Amino acid sequence: MRGNKINAGTKIPAHIAMIMDGNGRWAKNRLMPRSYGHKQGLERMVGLIERAFDLGVSFVTVYALSTENFTRPKEELEGLFNLIRTRFEEYMTRLCARGFRLRVLGDLSLFPADVQEILIKQQEKTQIYPEGKGINIALGYGARAEIVRAVNLAVAKGETVSEQSFSNLLYTQGQPDPDLLIRTGKEVRLSNFLLWQVAYAEMYFSDKMFPEFSDGDLEEAIAWYSERTRRFGKTDEQLEEKS
Repeated sequence: MRGNKINAGTKIPAHIAMIMDGNGRWAKNRLMPRSYGHKQGLERMVGLIERAFDLGVSFVTVYALSTENFTRPKEELEGLFNLIRTRFEEYMTRLCARGFRLRVLGDLSLFPADVQEILIKQQEKTQIYPEGKGINIALGYGARAEIVRAVNLAVAKGETVSEQSFSNLLYTQGQPDPDLLIRTGKEVRLSNFLLWQVAYAEMYFSDKMFPEFSDGDLEEAIAWYSERTRRFGKTDEQLEEKS
């Protein structure tokens, strides 16, 4: 049931994943260029990550740019690259200073050399922090490509994999899988995002465009998650027995 608010009894997810959809449409509805929507979306992303951390979330993964997005007009892509050039270091330094490691998920070779350097440098700067808390930014990311990459790594090593060892070949190795997946923008699909990792995530869909998804909306999504019964294939009776 939506409309609930967070209280002392609310179960906080350890890992939240977000598909940040609707930036361009939000800008278009305001007769503004899509680049304006992406800028506002970046600022909203930072605010939401900060609020999630304030609430006790340990990991946040955001879908910033998919492999499929590279088919978009050159002008729009260049605007996104320029956002990384001008704002990424500032925002990630601010967020990670709270003790969170940064990890960029995806194929960095798709980006211009100077953008690659910024992304790699920011990751390296956060290696001083412990591994128990993290920010994952999916850039040049596609879940099918990630899975194929993991398969090829296993083949190259001559390994037969288990579910756990396969998980350790993914970009998110060593991290808990997302408990809650949030998608904005009125779309109800995964769009090739974390297909392996969200197998048992609770999925929350919002009609709001991402730049208008507020801290209060995040809290409502977490309160909704807290009311869910996560069975992982078990019956209610088995869960009661375990508790």
